Amino acid sequence: MEEVRGSIPLSSTEPIGCRKAGSAAARLSSFSGSLASSARERDPGVVAPTITPLPDAAFGATVTEVDVTDLDDESFDGLYAAWLEFGLLVFPGQHLSREEQDTFAGRFGDLEFGASPLSNVDKNGRLRATDGTDDMMQILVGNMGWHHDSTYMPVQAKGAVFSADVVPTEGGATGFADTATAYDELDAETRQRIAGLQARHSLYHSQAQIGHDGHTEQTAYSGYGFHDGPVSVRPLVKTHPETGRTVLTIGRHAHDVDGLDTPESIALLDALLDHTCRAPRVHHHQWAAGDVVVWDNRRLLHQATPWPFDQPRVMWHTRIAGDPQTEASL
Repeated sequence: MEEVRGSIPLSSTEPIGCRKAGSAAARLSSFSGSLASSARERDPGVVAPTITPLPDAAFGATVTEVDVTDLDDESFDGLYAAWLEFGLLVFPGQHLSREEQDTFAGRFGDLEFGASPLSNVDKNGRLRATDGTDDMMQILVGNMGWHHDSTYMPVQAKGAVFSADVVPTEGGATGFADTATAYDELDAETRQRIAGLQARHSLYHSQAQIGHDGHTEQTAYSGYGFHDGPVSVRPLVKTHPETGRTVLTIGRHAHDVDGLDTPESIALLDALLDHTCRAPRVHHHQWAAGDVVVWDNRRLLHQATPWPFDQPRVMWHTRIAGDPQTEASL
């Protein structure tokens, strides 16, 4: 799917997307205020951190003048509240080590797995083959479809921390799409139609759409997600366990909606995805080395985008485990 961009005015004193007026402003003020207070206690001359809503989307914010490795509990509580409010936080220029990234991610919850490379560079520093023989490259290409992480596992991920080590000179942005605002803006007929519907989620299914057979032995890729357990079943519509907002669980791993034949299932899932991934419900982050983002996987879809594969792109992904009470497959 091609990137879709738009522009809407946002400020900390206006409603953001379909949120309640003032809630974003209050959380933003609390987060920035607590960080500024802590920073001034350490150094009275320090510049206060700022959080700025993304200018092109109905969600997300950029946080600057803050070191994510040096947050006291009060400051982190404010950051966590802002994360729930905005769904996506972007921290430019952090340059975290793998250990620092995992420690930061661990403050959001238990880890599904620690910092792992998502890269077209192999462990020997060579560019990976692009002729279809490298299964890690097939995963990277598959990830260019919109998806939630680990919907194909027994427990869907809560979120993720993602960082850039080496970036190409062009392309390679990561896209995010807000299913909460998308649901809010569905027509009543569609809401009624999808209420109670469930879909299967499988990495075998999604990778097969690009010609990658996950049943064959994986050589470059770890094989994570290609499991022999039951196929995960998830409702299309659910309530976010912390915000109470209604969200969609869709994306490339979803297939075979209950009660629909295959063409009807594909058409419905495609229509929901097309509706969700339109401005201002979409933002694409163009990376600089050292950038860090953290997103709410229960709410947001994400996707990789193409870059010249003769250029290295080295990213690190730490996945935050979901709560089995709310994110388990049915």
